[in-house]
Amino acid sequence: MTKIRPLGDRVLIRRLEAQDETPGGILLPDTAKEKPKRGKVVAVGEGRLLDNGTRATMQVKKADELLFASYSGTDITIDGKEMLIISEADILAIVSG
Repeated sequence: MTKIRPLGDRVLIRRLEAQDETPGGILLPDTAKEKPKRGKVVAVGEGRLLDNGTRATMQVKKADELLFASYSGTDITIDGKEMLIISEADILAIVSG
């Protein structure tokens, strides 16, 4: 398995699966599914480097479930799995419960 460690304030996210059907019960083909805007943190960087030389503390940690902006980050494939590298600033919320 390939190990990836994001740099700075970047976060490596595994997207959660897209919905197979609409709330009304209509099954969606793969071509009609939106890329999910929700994912689980696989790895986090050390934090943004501040002007005084220290690093800002990351607000997310490994295994957090997140919501993020639609067109943010860079899609990559690691060991056949689709992942996303995203800046912490593009993360909208941490999902709990």
